[in-house]
Amino acid sequence: MRHAANKKMAKIISITNQKGGVGKTTTSINLAAGLAESGLKILIVDLDPQGNASTGLGIDVSARTTTIFDLLLDPSHLKDAILDTNIKGLSIIPSTVDLSSAEFELVSNEKRSSLLLDALRQDSMIAYGFDYILIDCPPSLSLLTVNAMVASDSVLIPLQSEFFALEGLSQLMLTVREVRKTANTDLRIEGIVLTMFDQRNNLSLQVEQDARDNLGELVFQVKIPRNVRLSEAPSFSMPVLQYDSLSKGAMAYRALTQEFLKNNLATAPMKEV
Repeated sequence: MRHAANKKMAKIISITNQKGGVGKTTTSINLAAGLAESGLKILIVDLDPQGNASTGLGIDVSARTTTIFDLLLDPSHLKDAILDTNIKGLSIIPSTVDLSSAEFELVSNEKRSSLLLDALRQDSMIAYGFDYILIDCPPSLSLLTVNAMVASDSVLIPLQSEFFALEGLSQLMLTVREVRKTANTDLRIEGIVLTMFDQRNNLSLQVEQDARDNLGELVFQVKIPRNVRLSEAPSFSMPVLQYDSLSKGAMAYRALTQEFLKNNLATAPMKEV
């Protein structure tokens, strides 16, 4: 059951692209950190069996005793699944490689496409007071990704500034339309973020031009550059905003956070006073 009418529910956003290596997890972690830095309360849901978001936020594998997989199987695990991170205002539901078996274990469940919806939209979630829930999706258009879209208010798409980027995007858009038609009529596109952008590279400039020509205002004005600090930060288990606050990568994600908040000003989750 969708609780869209309940204004106290967090806004849920899937960060997805079926292509790997496009900056999806990097965007999930750093947008979440930027929102938390802005004073909001944020939850990341690590829906990728690789568990990179969990690792990138310093959650040791030994601490992941209750994961998103457990929550999909039984929503009552919510309290045990939510872990605090070292960043004030930022929590995570972690993942482990066990999630890779979800496709096989969940496919026979008649509610297989709405299990994450039931887990994240349950009334007990309200008490946590999250403003936004960001779902870091796996690099595939799988049952897990469909679950994320069914549970979400919107989809945010990192788009790598490289050849064939827009071709892969078209398949993702078709999946969004199908989910909107069959399971979540309110799902919309939050926006498209150009990642790994190199201002000196003609290909990056061409991808940006093509994206803006075809998708218009859906494309964020802020572009995320190629940046060594962005690549290094996960190995230190922290967002680039904490690893090197003055780096170009950190400044870009702070700017993206502000553009994101500006876009959401009219539709931000409302809380009781």
